[in-house]
Amino acid sequence: MRTRPLALAIAVVTAAGLIPLVAPPAHAAVACSVNYNVVNEWGNGFVADVTIKNEGDPLNGWTLTWTFPNGQQVTNLWNGSHTQSGAKVTVTPVDWNRNIGTGGSATVGFQGTKGATNGKPTDFAVNGVSCTGGNKAPTVAVTSPTAGQSFQNGQAIPLEATAADSDGTVAKVDFLADGVVVATDSTAPYQGSWAGASVGDHAIAARATDNLGLVTTTAPVPIKVIAGATIVATPATVNVKQGSTAQFGVTLASQPSSSVTVAVARSSGSTDLTAAPAALTFTTANWNTPQNVTVSSAANGGALVTAVFSATATGYAAASVTAKEISATIPPFQEAFLAQYNKIKDPASGYFRKFGDLLVPYHAVETLLVEAPDHGHQTTSEAFSYYLWLEASYGKISGDWAPFKSAWASMEKYIIPAKADQPTNDKYNASKPATYAPEHSRMDKYPSVLDGSISVGQDPIAAELKSAYGTDDIYGMHWLLDVDNTLGFGRCGDGTTAPSYINTYQRGSSESVFETIPQPSCDTFKHGGPNGYLDLFTKDASYAKQWKYTNAPDADARAVQVAMFAEQWATAQGKQAQIAPELEKAAKMGDYLRYAMFDKYFKKIGNCVGPAACAAGTGKDSSHYLMSWYYAWGGATDTSAGWAWRIGDGASHQGYQNPLAAYALAQVPSLKPKSATGQQDWAKSMDRQLEVLQWLQSADGGIAGGVTNSWEGHYGTPPAGTPTFYGMFYDAHPVWRDPPSNRWFGFQVWQMERTAALYRMTGDARAKKILDKWVPWAIANTTVGTGGNFQIPSDLQWTGAPDTWNPVTPGANASLRVSVLNHSKDVGVAASLAKTLLNYAAKSGTAPARTTGEGLLTALLANQTTKGIAVPETRGDYSRFDDKYNATTGEGTYVPPGWTGKMPNGDAIDQDSTFLSIRSFFRNDPEWPKVQAHLNGGPAPTFTYHRFWAQAEIATAFSLHTELFG
Repeated sequence: MRTRPLALAIAVVTAAGLIPLVAPPAHAAVACSVNYNVVNEWGNGFVADVTIKNEGDPLNGWTLTWTFPNGQQVTNLWNGSHTQSGAKVTVTPVDWNRNIGTGGSATVGFQGTKGATNGKPTDFAVNGVSCTGGNKAPTVAVTSPTAGQSFQNGQAIPLEATAADSDGTVAKVDFLADGVVVATDSTAPYQGSWAGASVGDHAIAARATDNLGLVTTTAPVPIKVIAGATIVATPATVNVKQGSTAQFGVTLASQPSSSVTVAVARSSGSTDLTAAPAALTFTTANWNTPQNVTVSSAANGGALVTAVFSATATGYAAASVTAKEISATIPPFQEAFLAQYNKIKDPASGYFRKFGDLLVPYHAVETLLVEAPDHGHQTTSEAFSYYLWLEASYGKISGDWAPFKSAWASMEKYIIPAKADQPTNDKYNASKPATYAPEHSRMDKYPSVLDGSISVGQDPIAAELKSAYGTDDIYGMHWLLDVDNTLGFGRCGDGTTAPSYINTYQRGSSESVFETIPQPSCDTFKHGGPNGYLDLFTKDASYAKQWKYTNAPDADARAVQVAMFAEQWATAQGKQAQIAPELEKAAKMGDYLRYAMFDKYFKKIGNCVGPAACAAGTGKDSSHYLMSWYYAWGGATDTSAGWAWRIGDGASHQGYQNPLAAYALAQVPSLKPKSATGQQDWAKSMDRQLEVLQWLQSADGGIAGGVTNSWEGHYGTPPAGTPTFYGMFYDAHPVWRDPPSNRWFGFQVWQMERTAALYRMTGDARAKKILDKWVPWAIANTTVGTGGNFQIPSDLQWTGAPDTWNPVTPGANASLRVSVLNHSKDVGVAASLAKTLLNYAAKSGTAPARTTGEGLLTALLANQTTKGIAVPETRGDYSRFDDKYNATTGEGTYVPPGWTGKMPNGDAIDQDSTFLSIRSFFRNDPEWPKVQAHLNGGPAPTFTYHRFWAQAEIATAFSLHTELFG
């Protein structure tokens, strides 16, 4: 489900000569601020956006000017018209953004050229008036405690801060512990104390208020309160080549009152592994500076061994590290896999939260991350599917399948809803699956009116699924979990249970993640408004408490794909029986995944125009046999209420197709679904998926967006001449428009990796034909340098359309073209591309594919961090954190007029809400000052993210290379 939203939906406009300027009318008072963000840079090019915020009277037309400091040139600009004379740029609006109300904003974006320096303009003006601010907010910083500092239980924690106000005075500084004021000081030096902190993790922040009431709050400083003195050793596992060495680091968790000597010794295992030095001394000054311990392996050529080393000191809780000996001749990428695996599984890295004996992967180690999930410590079904892949690859190398089984158990317990989470499926009526509600292209058309007068088709697989598995419940993953219960919904409104099922997107193709309103999957009206969150999305005469889940077919299909890999690898080891229960469950998941093959309301496939005119389906005539964007199901929380519903989706994105999973469910005996028609449906789906990929392939090689049976989500009438695929309509960007859903190159490689693996494993000629065209295009747009430098496609732009599909004589799609707008160093996408190229090379023998794939893996290895492999990235789209709804553009967080409610933490939901205002917890994030500075007019913030899916993709790419090339 991941894609990285940009600040703009970029549509490149080429200026032909000079565009005449229209002078804006005079205004009573112009006051403004301007945010200038460089979204992306490469070579001598860059993309930027410029946002005007109107802080004066309403603007009815505007002219924006600025002067470049370093000779930059605008090559094309969108959301406005421009001229450039020397270094000075002048921009005027288009019709839809010419009016900016007080407090409103307008954004233009452009692509430009630059030299070695790309300085930010400083002389922005609107209608000739310089854009400057009024009262400036105070500055404040926490000086004590420091990030990561630990304190003993019962110890009073000293609090100190510095604060200043450039145009006034500081009235007071509040100190907050976990968001609650624990001390206040009105005179410098600003100090306080916090006593009675409980054992565990806490966050300290300082909040300064100036003499005019403006407030600035620092990012929270994370600290620990520990029950006793503790030694810390990381990583928890190290691999040591036989005859070589490896290292781990040791620190103290808290500052000692005097020097402490820590002894390091083998506590169990083979004497072939030794550690030095035997003692480490920590002082009051160096207690939190890691000191390295070197583990050495005897070069005796014997069997590979393991040992545990313990770090101990009087009065301290000990730490231990497991050292595992590996072969001196281990392939380099297999060694890289083990190193990456150990980083991911090291508790100190922070990729997982542990619940009992099971691990739940976070979307990312970092918390301040907004893309498809709106917080880094949420997680997705995508992450679970990659968790399975990581552990299956470990099982292939180690022969230990317990971690794979544990990953499946975690997935089943925490992200596949249990019977108690979907309690009324037995009330489902397959002849009336759901009530029709149209989708809309603008959020202000919501709530969408439920319309029982529109006929819906029959669900043809519900009965056979119940017959096969003896239950009415769905065995599929919901796509989004709040792992730490950060939002505070809990389970069915209890406010405390973690993880908790949540959802975000609900309002059509224009809803960016920055415009979503988080809601609980089980809505019992305990939060939100009088009807919970339901009446934000659908309009009905009355509302009932209910549960509802949405499946991301891409993730479930990947889980099936991984199960097939695991079956092959375990069988080769004679251990297939160990994972037989998981293989049976994968087949079951695939059986239910067929709901993604059906039109949303089970209407007939093909030429489906007009919600009333489009005929209801019977049997399988409502199945398109593709992997659609989602399937969903829900029902009443009241078990006596007597209703439940299920829907599919008529829109299918190329990036979600997985012909390899279809092959597994159709051809692999241990993955055969139990239902009467599941296997034959998947056989047909494999053929249909390969057909749609061929139909969507551009003349250049890239795969275009997708297809829909319901134009714009309401069975609308597409533009005349829209090409069709078995009567369904071509859609360049299915489902998402902000950003356009087929802009991200990652969707290309996610899908093509599966197609390439299918080709490698089966030799399928249809897959080869697609790859023969796609691979050269991808390689031509990829650069691998030295020292960890590489560039892969990032954003794509599409023109034209495919020919209407003729399965007998397919067209050449001569008018369907794709161009690469810019490049990036996205490490996860690079690993996916490497997998695609290596799979293709292993079967075809194509040297450039192998060379480029190996080059990408080598480049990734040069971008190591202590937690994995990552590079800095600039987030210009974070300027949208505080966007209010703009009725003209339809952008911002839309709340219907008169609707009010509250988030669990008390954040108000109303017509003034923004992404940030209903997620105020972000202000307490350690990284928040970067974003706040950006919102205050500073440069776009830069972060180094460790996304779980990306780190697992990198690890499994290393493993794949070893599997294919040794």
